Amino acid sequence: MAELLIRVLFALFICAPAVARAEVHVAAASDLVYCMQELNVEFRKARSDVDVVVSVGSSGTFFAQIRNGAPFDLFLSADMQFPRRLIDEGVAEKNSLTPYAIGRIVLWSTRGDLDLRRGIAVLTDKTISRIAIANPEHAPYGRAAKAAMEKAGIWYAVQPKVVFGENISQARQFVQTGNADIGIIALSLVMAPVVQGIGQYALIPEDAHPKLEQGAVLTVRGARNPEAQAYMEFLKGLLARSIFEKYGFVLPK
Repeated sequence: MAELLIRVLFALFICAPAVARAEVHVAAASDLVYCMQELNVEFRKARSDVDVVVSVGSSGTFFAQIRNGAPFDLFLSADMQFPRRLIDEGVAEKNSLTPYAIGRIVLWSTRGDLDLRRGIAVLTDKTISRIAIANPEHAPYGRAAKAAMEKAGIWYAVQPKVVFGENISQARQFVQTGNADIGIIALSLVMAPVVQGIGQYALIPEDAHPKLEQGAVLTVRGARNPEAQAYMEFLKGLLARSIFEKYGFVLPK
């Protein structure tokens, strides 16, 4: 009887349904692709019972997806405009809107013969045939890159050479693979350990383009998810802020 009871209990254990793990679904701007990896490692140290599922892409694309019902709990945009528009349309929680970082843009090239000390004027170099930036139509970093070239008075001269990445991460890939001679990309991407030491970069002055203030917001779905709320609180903490700073972001007050 004892052996039979053990077998029955074992069978019940095998057939018992697994307890579903809590999940947080995050839509993150492409400038955060490496930063998010470190953030999630640290978050899971405190919340090992939560799975953080991250999708990375352009902020404008995620804006369109979320307003059309995409199942994201948290949106980390590369600007404040898209989160505010989601709030205005009633699909994001107004009181959750949080500026989490201020981005910087850089000139970046794997060509050693280009003198990046010239600043953005280097883009007029006759040996440059392709300049990679993110698409300004839906990527805040692309808008900043275009604005910097317009302010320098070179946009119309170099526009025929400009190639658009779907997002800032793809613009970086164009440069790294040699499909573009130079690019204007996020500082956070060249600060990543897997990219450091590849090519050369030069910061573009902050006053050369509108400030890249980046905001996070809980969607209506996320506002009902306690784990998403916990992740948002984590982003406001000192540990998360130190990670953003490590990747070259300026910290908002």
